[in-house]
Amino acid sequence: MDEQQPVPLAKSPSDSASVASAPAASAPARAPLRASDADRDRIADILREALAEGRLDPEEHAERIDAVYRAKTLGELEPLVRDLPAAPGRVAGPEAARGGEDPAWARTPPAAENLVAIFGGAARKGRWRVRRRTNALVVFGGAELDLTEALFEQREIVIRAWVLFGGVEIKVPENVTLHGSGAGIFGGFDVSPCDAPDPEAPVVHVGGFALFGGVEARPKRGKRLKNLRS
Repeated sequence: MDEQQPVPLAKSPSDSASVASAPAASAPARAPLRASDADRDRIADILREALAEGRLDPEEHAERIDAVYRAKTLGELEPLVRDLPAAPGRVAGPEAARGGEDPAWARTPPAAENLVAIFGGAARKGRWRVRRRTNALVVFGGAELDLTEALFEQREIVIRAWVLFGGVEIKVPENVTLHGSGAGIFGGFDVSPCDAPDPEAPVVHVGGFALFGGVEARPKRGKRLKNLRS
C-alpha cells in the first residue's frame, strides 16, 4: 500500500497580509562624501569674507581654517560655515553638491603648481605669481619657496610638502599670516606661526609630511608685502 502524502496547509488571509506587510530590507547607508581641494578652498573663501566683515575674530578664523584643511569629508566642512552667510557667488554649503548641482566653483577649480625635486633641487623665488595651491615633492633633494617678493593673487594660499630624505624651506613676508599642520618622522616639520594684524592680509597654510627629512616655514624679518595683487 502506498503511503499517503501529507497535504500542505493553505495559508490563511492573515498570513498573506503579514507577509505583504513585512518591511523591505533597508538600503545600505550612504558613505560620507569625500571633500575635494576645491571644496576646502571654497569654505576658506567664506571664512575669509566672514573675517573681513567682522563676523569672526582672528582667533576663530585661524581655528576654523586649520579645521578646513584637516577635513576629509563634506560633513566635516559644513559645520564650519553653518552660522555664516555664503561668500558672494558661492553656494551656501558643501551639501549642495549632493543634489547634482553644478556650481561655478566645481567647474573651475583653482589652479595648482607642482614643484618636484628628485635627486636635485627646485626653487621659486623673486617676482613670481603664487598659485592658490602649491605642492612640493622632494626625494633626496631640496626645494626653496621664497614668497617674500611674490605676487599674491589669492588671500588663502595652501602649500603641501612631501619630503623623503631631503628638505623644503619656505619663507614668507612678515606681515602675512602663517599657519601650519604637518608631521615629521625621523625628521622635522617646523612652522613658525604668526598672525598678521591686518585681517585683509594673505593667509599661508603649510602642511604635509616629512620622513628622514625636514620642512621649515617662517617669516623673513624685514620683508613685508606691499601689494596684495599684481
